[in-house]
Amino acid sequence: MSTTRHLVNRRRRLATVGATTTPARTKAGPGPDPETPEDRTATEAAPADETVADGADAEKKPTGDGAPRRRLPRLRIRLPAILCAATLLLGAFAVWAFASAGTLRDEPARQNTALTDIGRTSEVKGQIGEAVGAVFSYDYASPGKSDAAARKHLTGKAVRQHEDMLADVRAQAPKQKLVLTTTVTQSGVELLDGDRARLLIFADQSNTRTGKEEETTYAAAMFAVDAVHRGDTWRIAAIDTFTR
Repeated sequence: MSTTRHLVNRRRRLATVGATTTPARTKAGPGPDPETPEDRTATEAAPADETVADGADAEKKPTGDGAPRRRLPRLRIRLPAILCAATLLLGAFAVWAFASAGTLRDEPARQNTALTDIGRTSEVKGQIGEAVGAVFSYDYASPGKSDAAARKHLTGKAVRQHEDMLADVRAQAPKQKLVLTTTVTQSGVELLDGDRARLLIFADQSNTRTGKEEETTYAAAMFAVDAVHRGDTWRIAAIDTFTR
């Protein structure tokens, strides 16, 4: 009995629902069937797929400068690495430059102040030019003058070199009544480093025989001298005639 009643009630409910649904569909007119749950899920999922596709296409589209957008993240990643490498290279170059500068400062040839210390350069040129003229001039009538000049202006091995260079003049001067005069015409400071210097000397020499028949000969000389500063004056320490 209860089972029959339940069946009757269920049929009534179904009939009531069917009657309510049919007019609504009739009023809506012909059209697509209402969406099922599966259709609604597919419809909601479609825009997401399209968005993903549009995003992928957007990454592939070139930007205004012709570079693909998808490469921008890679450029952002590489830029710090490039800057880091450049910094390392600049640092290495700075270390190398500092070490090279220290090496150059340590080399004696790099300590030459002949072109920068104008006052001292002029001083050594003037004093050595005077010294060369004095020690390489000789008068047979007053040989002591040459000896005094040698003691004043020469030092070190230049003393012995000077004696050897004027040995023939000293030997022949009394007989031929020789007068040797040396005049420095030009000089240049090759090296100036503290209390030592090297100069290139150009000089004119005249050798006069004052005997019965006076005769004068002229010659040009070129040689180098090493000079040292002693006390308040420059003295010749070595003489280089460029002969081996």
